Amino acid sequence: MADASMDIVSTFDKQEVANAINAAAKEIANRYDFKNVGASVELSGEVVKMQANSEDRCKAVLDVVQTWLVKRGVSLKHLDVPEAGPRLSGKEYKLDCALKEGINQENAKKIGKIIRDEGPKGVKTQIQGDAIRATSKSRDDLQAVQKLLKDSDLDVAVNFTNYR
Repeated sequence: MADASMDIVSTFDKQEVANAINAAAKEIANRYDFKNVGASVELSGEVVKMQANSEDRCKAVLDVVQTWLVKRGVSLKHLDVPEAGPRLSGKEYKLDCALKEGINQENAKKIGKIIRDEGPKGVKTQIQGDAIRATSKSRDDLQAVQKLLKDSDLDVAVNFTNYR
């Protein structure tokens, strides 16, 4: 029998992100506490752009966006929020948060080490670009790896594809 395999990736559904941003924009347009403060949010390519007339309002817009992303099943680990917070641009405070996909080399090595140290012994990993291929003789071992990675506190959100 051939080895079972799966790919460990970090992706998000772009349509779900667009739906979450649209829902957040509607909520911001209708909420009383956002009236006359110039609050808005929009998705521009791979960047979520937020603005308001005060730093606190800008952070509140971010909170609304994060709430809608969670409701839509998108992990907040995909949203790269700058540590500096909102920046002043003219009279407006702006906050640009990039959406990130893929597993970088550093995180891929961490995931491989977790699987080697704590996972079933028969599982082998191989880094392939921004994904990791895990192979094993047993599908049960791969399912144990999935549970292990979901329970681990990683810097990236992980999904599993090409499970065969």
